[in-house]
Amino acid sequence: QVHLVESGGGLVQAGGSLRLSCAASGRTFSTYAMGWFRQAPGKEREFVAAITWGGVNTYYRDSVKGRFTVSRDNAKNTVYLQMNNLQPEDTAIYSCAAASSSRAVTITWGYDYWGQGTQVTVSS
Repeated sequence: QVHLVESGGGLVQAGGSLRLSCAASGRTFSTYAMGWFRQAPGKEREFVAAITWGGVNTYYRDSVKGRFTVSRDNAKNTVYLQMNNLQPEDTAIYSCAAASSSRAVTITWGYDYWGQGTQVTVSS
């Protein structure tokens, strides 16, 4: 069982930055691939970024490449999402998720555990 808690969301102007954190409980955190997803009002949840258990491989949706960076600190049971040059279209609830397999880290059903999410609002 893995319990996930996100933090770091907030209101920022376009062009600004935020760093989201996702703290995980459980001694097996380092064996899970971790992902970030977001859901805007009236839209489907979409993949944002993912990182494999050792941090060797990372994945991003095209619209955030070059602006967002996913990283993890297994000693702290935490995964991060650094978001730079934020735009109004990035406004959404951002959730982290844990996957016991790295086979489908860009798809929601590839994940076993989910956090509650944190709101990110970008004003123009």
